[in-house]
Amino acid sequence: MPRGRYPAQHHIPDILEDAESGLPGLVRRLLHDIYQRIQALNQQILAYDREIENLARHSESARRLMSLPGVGAVTATALVASIADPKQFDNGRQLAAWLGLVPRQYSTGGKTRLGRITKQGDKYLRTLLIHGTRAVLAALRDKQDRTSCWLRELIVRRGYKRAAVALAAKNARIIWAMLVRGEAYRITPAGQTA
Repeated sequence: MPRGRYPAQHHIPDILEDAESGLPGLVRRLLHDIYQRIQALNQQILAYDREIENLARHSESARRLMSLPGVGAVTATALVASIADPKQFDNGRQLAAWLGLVPRQYSTGGKTRLGRITKQGDKYLRTLLIHGTRAVLAALRDKQDRTSCWLRELIVRRGYKRAAVALAAKNARIIWAMLVRGEAYRITPAGQTA
């Protein structure tokens, strides 16, 4: 049987139908029960996903956030629910810091050194943003907008994972601006300033 959640689910019915597989009756019954539970859970997950999609469609703020690449219905609704008043943050950097996406500072003698991200904020929202940026990086290809060009250069300079976190931090700042101003995301072509 191949590894992974979905390949295993697809092969279980074949195993159960094969009478010559040599599986004892008890194992066959247990596997059948487990398969039925997995199917029921898949249906529940699908129902919840549809409910979240419906919530996102009916929320103006969530719809606005979903115009940002890498932000889907789950991320948008989680952000809208968690950030009741975006004006409680003075700027986008404070929102990024609240999410734990800013570098830790080591400063002495007037010299500032930036370290790794703090990871002291909301772990769930930070994870959603970083996973969303990974999807953006996977679909980067030959896009020529300003952000895509910046990302390609950043991947070459700093690596894939750091580029994903950097884009998540940038998206957190953009999300703050979108929520405060009530505007949708606008793609900036390469060569233009924002």
